[in-house]
Amino acid sequence: MKNHTGLTRREFIKDAVYISAVVGAMRSADPLLADGSPLGQLPKIKIGELEVSRLILGSNPFFGFSHGNPQATPSEMKEFYTPERIMKVLDAAADHGITAVWSPCYDRWIRVWNDYRERDGKMKIWIAQPDPSADEMEAHITAAAKNGAKAVCIQGIRADEQMAAGRYDVLRDWLELIHSFGMPAGMATHTAGNHLVSEEKGLPTDFYNQTLYRPDNYVPEGLEESLTTIEKLAKPVIAYKVLGAGRIQPKKTLPVVFRRLKRKDGICLGVFPKEKDEIAEDSRLTERLT
Repeated sequence: MKNHTGLTRREFIKDAVYISAVVGAMRSADPLLADGSPLGQLPKIKIGELEVSRLILGSNPFFGFSHGNPQATPSEMKEFYTPERIMKVLDAAADHGITAVWSPCYDRWIRVWNDYRERDGKMKIWIAQPDPSADEMEAHITAAAKNGAKAVCIQGIRADEQMAAGRYDVLRDWLELIHSFGMPAGMATHTAGNHLVSEEKGLPTDFYNQTLYRPDNYVPEGLEESLTTIEKLAKPVIAYKVLGAGRIQPKKTLPVVFRRLKRKDGICLGVFPKEKDEIAEDSRLTERLT
């Protein structure tokens, strides 16, 4: 018999145990992951007054935003990520020391998050990233605040649109609205230099979200440009597109990234743990490299 998520009982049990099933094998097979120390001891950073793990769980795969990820198509991601699987991944991430999830304010996510909170899920911090059109941004920020978000970061495309048009007053209003709810306020970008402009304009940000591999071409030059920019920022920066939307193996990129990030900075990684335990790998590398 299938439940409301479309899973049979056998499939449900299999998913419940799968995510952590290969941790031991990964430890023994890879020297970066093998030292026998306990999981769940990730370093922390602060965005405003909010303390979070240096590794944050991303949510693009939850909604089928594959960006050409070779692991799966958008439809495969959507099919895999039922509400129950999302909640299992949240718990698995928390078991590995990840304390926050980064997600837009979609109605579907809010329903899952509120259901998860009612079940007393292990992940306690939602960092909201509203991404609607400009005329709906305030409503999405308000929805995030009313549904348990602990911080809000304006999505990169939406922030870049306002920056390109010189509408710094619009960005300031959004950031101040976030502060009015008592939350840290951040801003993302797909353009390496925009956060430096934000600092020049005195926008009331507490933290930034910086793409590493540019989503237009995912070339190494974009990685270097972004890391160089991050090195100039005094405020905390959470890096995303760290793995080029699944194009690059964590073992190849995370050592480079963590050498360049400051101790105040973190990373955000989505996972698609259908074939291997990406949560264990990402958390173990973060623990070993920071």
